Amino acid sequence: MTQAEALAILKTGANVFLTGEPGSGKTHTVNEYVAYLRAHNIEPAITASTGIAATHIKGMTIHSWSGIGIKERLSNYDLDKIASNEKAAKRIMHAQVLIIDEVSMLSASVFDMVEAVCRVVRRNSRPFGGLQVVLVGDFFQLPPVIKQRRPEPAEEEMLFEQAEAPKAPFAYISSAWRTLNPIICYLEEQHRQEDGVFLEVLSAIRAGEHTDAHVSHIKNRLIEPKKAPSGTVRLFPHNADVDRINDEELKKIDGAERSFLMRSAGPAAAVESLKRGCLSPERLVLRVGASVMFTKNNPSGSFVNGTLGKVTSFAPNGSPVIKTRAGKQIVAEPMDWTLEEDGKVKAKLTQVPLRLAWAITVHKSQGMSLDSAVMDLSQAFEYGQGYVALSRVRALEGLYLLGLNERALQVHPEALEQDAEFREQSDAAAGAFGRMPRRELEEMQSRFIKASKGIE
Repeated sequence: MTQAEALAILKTGANVFLTGEPGSGKTHTVNEYVAYLRAHNIEPAITASTGIAATHIKGMTIHSWSGIGIKERLSNYDLDKIASNEKAAKRIMHAQVLIIDEVSMLSASVFDMVEAVCRVVRRNSRPFGGLQVVLVGDFFQLPPVIKQRRPEPAEEEMLFEQAEAPKAPFAYISSAWRTLNPIICYLEEQHRQEDGVFLEVLSAIRAGEHTDAHVSHIKNRLIEPKKAPSGTVRLFPHNADVDRINDEELKKIDGAERSFLMRSAGPAAAVESLKRGCLSPERLVLRVGASVMFTKNNPSGSFVNGTLGKVTSFAPNGSPVIKTRAGKQIVAEPMDWTLEEDGKVKAKLTQVPLRLAWAITVHKSQGMSLDSAVMDLSQAFEYGQGYVALSRVRALEGLYLLGLNERALQVHPEALEQDAEFREQSDAAAGAFGRMPRRELEEMQSRFIKASKGIE
């Protein structure tokens, strides 16, 4: 399906899953649709499954937008509390279109929770309370991260149980996805990779059909670590390697160091639980010129978890001043990470919401488009990890490889099986809408604008 065909379907108000290979134009198509809606005075709710993905679409996480936060289950009490939250309820009630980017990293259980919240808050029994839902993503990329949790008390009435798919609880197996039944729009154009050979290699990996010849092309980009170009972003599967590189790069900068120590309050076990989920280190060391990444969403919207930048100075109160890649100057003041229980703060961490970012994990690179990157895939451990990393660069000449293992070239077998079905459904949708008279299609689009209280 072409971008133009997908855009025409989106304009009818249909629920859509927009997918395709990296570089096929998913984000561009969504941006075109957002511009179309705004031109008709309809403001869509733009969300993503992770903070880093939210940076690419200038939105917020679906967890924050829906009010579910870090919850992995919802009780009736939780649902009532969200519905009575004025800000969350207002966002959900006023929305007409909900966009969820990087849906591949959203688990089935969380997808079900978001759907239930929308239905209850909007007092509408239709899927997602009658919102047009636009899902964007690629299930060949990194799967959802599922945390181990303690069993809930048996007597508590729970709305959902986690879907029984311990290896790959993708959103498409959820009951919410089945009832939503989105039209599949599988984009087949390619706009990121300008190298035909590299594109063939990536397509072969994606199809699970790579040969020795394909692997040879990638291995030809292997280099010694000392020959890696300076100033090029580095990608690693593990945080330990990322931390090592960042520490080494920081030491190369002349100038005084500034240290920022994390403060904590609450029971030791609760504090440790918070620390495991906090991306900022307990001791943050910075110098002017350091590459950094924000680790928390700012409610005012000036930055989100994943915003990249550089330290340019320190404010009179000692806080680091960051110039983001978008050119914004932001004073990074300390922020709180809290753990609540029964509406009360049980534990709290306070730290400057930054971490060093000369090197980043493959997980954090998802959605980025890079001219070049140095990557070590010798310790890849997750399906899709190597595919995500490799597809960040536009051509083989921009790839500098330090290592490679067998797992790095494997995609998830369940995603591979589902992909064939998605492609068939997309072809059927393209055919059905392609046969539709133009006037009928335009009438459908016009009716959606009116139903959404837009301006024609």
